[in-house]
Amino acid sequence: MIAFLTSSPNGRYRETDHRSIVPLNPENGFTDRLKIYWKDRAKGLLLCAMPDLPDINDAIASSMKTTFEASGFPVSAMNVCDSRDFSQVQHLADYDFLILGGGHVPTQHAFFEKIGLREALKKYDGIVIGISAGTMNSAKIVYAQPEEERESIDLSYQKYLNGLDITDINILPHYQAVKDDVLDGKRLFEDITYADSYGHKFYAIVDGSYLLVENGEQTLYGEACLISDGQIRQVCEAGKSLVLGHKE
Repeated sequence: MIAFLTSSPNGRYRETDHRSIVPLNPENGFTDRLKIYWKDRAKGLLLCAMPDLPDINDAIASSMKTTFEASGFPVSAMNVCDSRDFSQVQHLADYDFLILGGGHVPTQHAFFEKIGLREALKKYDGIVIGISAGTMNSAKIVYAQPEEERESIDLSYQKYLNGLDITDINILPHYQAVKDDVLDGKRLFEDITYADSYGHKFYAIVDGSYLLVENGEQTLYGEACLISDGQIRQVCEAGKSLVLGHKE
């Protein structure tokens, strides 16, 4: 398996409509590296974060297919795995690439648990492209950073979940857009995420940055900050890379 775990592979969060046709972002060598593994007229499967919203899922799949083709990555089909039909998860080998879509992390996590995606991925040998929530759910232990109203103050909200185990790195996407967010009257990062970072490592990345997992080797490309033990510091710059070691 080759995994490109992105913040956003195209467009910028809160600046681009999810159905817009925006070419893949070539920053930090993303498209150049993806071309190394891409098969001509590849067949793809979108594993959704919003399993009960079929119209939106179909629209996203259609726009993603057009996006790939407009960026020089021919696609023969872009199928959808959501609540209507998730039998495809038993036939992942039929697909050259999988997209783990963006959305609400706990909602997507519950769907992935329901369809047994973690186990199915163990035998998958193609390309995985994570987008936002899909990237977050790719971790061995997911940090479900609170996002929706009352999640940060709900004592029953589960911040740590068993993920897909594609990586042991926790990625927080869209840092450029969400770093100043306020949730439940608290600063999302300074008051919530920093406090949660004691004993943990979270890598906050901007759109255009990504984590590449290749045969277990994990390399971060592009601008990123490390949040750990209540502190934050930049660890990688745009156009540069940081080797994070082999997945345990």
